[in-house]
Amino acid sequence: MAVKIRLTRMGKIRAPYYRIVVADARTKRDGRAIEEIGQYDPKQEPSLIRVNSERVAYWLSVGAQPTEPVKALLKVTGDWQRFTGEPAPPPMKTAPPKPDKKALFEAAAKEAAGEPRAEATTSRKRSGKHDKGAETTPAAEAAPDAAASADEPAGGASTAAESQDATTDATPSA
Repeated sequence: MAVKIRLTRMGKIRAPYYRIVVADARTKRDGRAIEEIGQYDPKQEPSLIRVNSERVAYWLSVGAQPTEPVKALLKVTGDWQRFTGEPAPPPMKTAPPKPDKKALFEAAAKEAAGEPRAEATTSRKRSGKHDKGAETTPAAEAAPDAAASADEPAGGASTAAESQDATTDATPSA
């Protein structure tokens, strides 16, 4: 039986990842596999290549033929050079370690504890229906106008009308 080491495609559209499998040469690309020996994710930066080196060495020793893409991956990991006796490749690029979330949280908490708390820089938005400040403002303006209108009877009618207009303008429109 002819055995190949090849990739089977997994994942979604535009988000592929592959399994490195050992399968009969006559099966379909994503058909039944004899054994899964690794993973390859080209979308990560740097791309993820995870291979079980012992199983790769075994399958290569019993005559399994890697496809071109798998051979390229095995060269990157150094498994192909180990099998053929060539010198090892330069080390692979590895992803930087992820920061510890607990340490980041503790550092942010210490920083926040040291700073004095300040008021919010922006005021809250007033809602039209429950805005009591808008209702009291024209009434407060009307009280000084009423005192002025008692002193001047001719000008009092116009200021009272203006204060009523201000009241009607302040009411929310539905």
